Amino acid sequence: MINPVIGLLVIAGGALVAQNLLMANMVRSASSIVVVLATNSAVGLSALLTLLLVRDGFAGIAEAVGAFRPFHVLPGLLGSFFVFASIHGYQRLGPTATIATLVASQLIIGLAVDLARAPSFNLQQVAAPLLGAVLLVLGAGLVAAR
Repeated sequence: MINPVIGLLVIAGGALVAQNLLMANMVRSASSIVVVLATNSAVGLSALLTLLLVRDGFAGIAEAVGAFRPFHVLPGLLGSFFVFASIHGYQRLGPTATIATLVASQLIIGLAVDLARAPSFNLQQVAAPLLGAVLLVLGAGLVAAR
C-alpha cells in the first residue's frame, strides 16, 4: 500500500505540472507573467478565505489577520518567485528541463538543511541520500542538456 503522504505528494507534483502548463499558456494572452501570477494569487487567496469562512466563519478571518506578522510575507514572496521561475522555465526550457532543474536544486538544498539540523554527522547515515542526490543532479543535467 502506498503511504498516503507519498500519494498526496505525487498528486501535488502532477497538479504543479498542470498549473505551470496552464499558466504558461495564459501568459500568451496577458502582457506579462506578473499579470498571470497576480490572477493565480488572487484565486488562491479567494479560495483560502472562502475555506476559512466555511470552516470557522469570520472568526477564521479574524484569526488569520491577528496572527499576521511582517515576516509572514516572505513565504508568499518565495512562493511567487518559485511560480514565476517555473513558468519562465516552462516557456524557455520546457517542462522536463524545468522540473529536473527544480527538483535537483530542491533536493540539494533540502539535504544541506537536513545535514545542518542533524545533531551529529554520520557518513554512513548520509551516504545513501548523498549518492541519490548526486545521481539526481547528474540525471537532471542530462535531461536539461537535451
